[in-house]
Amino acid sequence: MGSFSIWHWLIVLAVVLLLFGGGGKIPKLMKDMGTGINAFKKGLKEEKGAPDGKDAETARLERGEVASSAERKETVKS
Repeated sequence: MGSFSIWHWLIVLAVVLLLFGGGGKIPKLMKDMGTGINAFKKGLKEEKGAPDGKDAETARLERGEVASSAERKETVKS
């Protein structure tokens, strides 16, 4: 038999985490990660879309786009 290799310990650790950590945490983590990536991409698009050195919010308002309620709340908090 001998001692366990690193791969054995990693498999045991993964099983223990799934048993005691719950299966619902992994999908939630992936959803949060996807939301973060989408927000990052949206921020990059807004920066590229701002003409003449104007900030993204001013450029969006000039184009006639309306901010969502979540964006308005975030702006108020800032």
